[in-house]
Formats: sequence, C-alpha cells, structure tokens
Amino acid sequence: MNYLAHLYLSGENPQCMVGGLLGDFIKGPLKGELPSNIESGIQLHRQIDVFTDRQPEVQNAIERFLPPYRRFAGILLDLCYDHLLAANWSQYHNSELDDFCQDFYRTLTNYQNILPAGAKRFCEVAPRVNWLQNYARFAELETMLERIGQRFRNPVPLHEAFPLLEQQYPLLEQEFHQLFPRLIEFSVKQRLESNQL
Repeated sequence: MNYLAHLYLSGENPQCMVGGLLGDFIKGPLKGELPSNIESGIQLHRQIDVFTDRQPEVQNAIERFLPPYRRFAGILLDLCYDHLLAANWSQYHNSELDDFCQDFYRTLTNYQNILPAGAKRFCEVAPRVNWLQNYARFAELETMLERIGQRFRNPVPLHEAFPLLEQQYPLLEQEFHQLFPRLIEFSVKQRLESNQL
C-alpha cells in the first residue's frame, strides 16, 4: 500500500494519519520523540506493510512479475493498489476523494515543524499537484513510476513496467477487492488495541 491507502487505513485521528504518511519517511526504532499518536500511526503503517506482504493476493501478484521487474513488484503493487482505492473510493469511504485529500493536506501543514525532509517536500508539493487525487487516473501511474525510477542511485526505467500493470489490471483489481476488506479489518483491530480508533 502507498500513501493513500495508509492514510485511509489510519482512521480518523489526525495525528495517526500523519504517522500513517510518515511510515514511509521514518525508519528505525521509535524513541518517543514525536507525539504518541503520530508514533502509533507510524507503527500501524509498519504493521500494515508486514500484514499486506503476507497476503496470498500480494504473493501471487508478485510471482506474476517476471525479471527484471519482480524485484520492483512491491513498488508496482503499492502504486496500483493506491490507484484502485482512489478509482473505487466511493465503495470504501463516505466522503469525496478530493475532500478527504484536502482535509489531510490541511492537517499535515499543522505538523510541518516535525516532518523529516522528504515529508516536508510532500507537504509542499502534494496539494499543488493533487498528488493523492491523481492516483484515480491509471495513466498517472506511468509518470509516477518514471519519477520513482529516477530516485534510485542507478536510475531504473520503472515506467517500462506500466504495460504489465495494464495487462494484469482486471486480475489486480479483483485481488485488490478481495484484499482490501481484510486490510480494513486488520487496521481497525490494530487501532482498537492501541486506542487509536
């Protein structure tokens, strides 16, 4: 799962949502240096990642990516799953996608002083380019993959895997709709256990 799915799965607590985003930017042990709800959101992000990686839909999808793309299958699936969530948003959320995203962008600005550099950049760029909303358009994934590929020490033409996502789209969509309800159930359980519902 990528940014949008992690925000969705973080629930409605604003700090937990910020932590859901920061899970992609903060690595290593949490030391109590951030507000506890944000650290809970980071921890939830990590738990969701581990749970997701163990699901049969994800493992089967990874197997369908042949070399050289298999080693990047996690990135490809994360982006595709965010697209599928955005494209089917009304099935999973009562508010409009744009409203959800704009609310989060506003929330995130309240925490700029504690964001690591990568998250600060996201905070500055995302509202301007409708980063999260753009997941709804499948064609945007090709551009996103190209940008991600350029961030590797040795650039990787990740966008060349886009036709594979197109070919597998019906199956990926079917698997997503099987997987995502379990992720919702898992994340609600984790939030209840940490009092972050």
